[in-house]
Amino acid sequence: MRGFVVSLSTALVLAACSWGIRLDSGGRNVQTVWTGNVSGCVDKGRVTVSVLDHVGPVNRRDLKVRDELEVLARNEAASIGADTIQPLGEPRDGEQAFAAWHCGRRIGNAATVRPSTAPRDDAGAVQTYPIKD
Repeated sequence: MRGFVVSLSTALVLAACSWGIRLDSGGRNVQTVWTGNVSGCVDKGRVTVSVLDHVGPVNRRDLKVRDELEVLARNEAASIGADTIQPLGEPRDGEQAFAAWHCGRRIGNAATVRPSTAPRDDAGAVQTYPIKD
């Protein structure tokens, strides 16, 4: 029984680590570019954020730590007038630095998503076809 209580306590502590980390309204307007060209953007500075990467002897999942770092960086970038962030390296000991840029909408969907080549009807709407008759 004691082992169950310790396991449950550890799980609750680990789950509690991310309860307060949420994307705020400003952060929703900030995009992350991983390999994009930011040459036409205005440098707004550098954002360094950190989260717990372990609780006691227990390491937290790497993907969860990375997600939380990105959320915090987007929130912080919005507060300095940036709309784009770019990681400056890999997370280390729960900390990561990001370059903050103001790009307008020069980067994003236009640079990362190819235009659709789907067939279109006379009104310009994409034509769809059923898979089964």
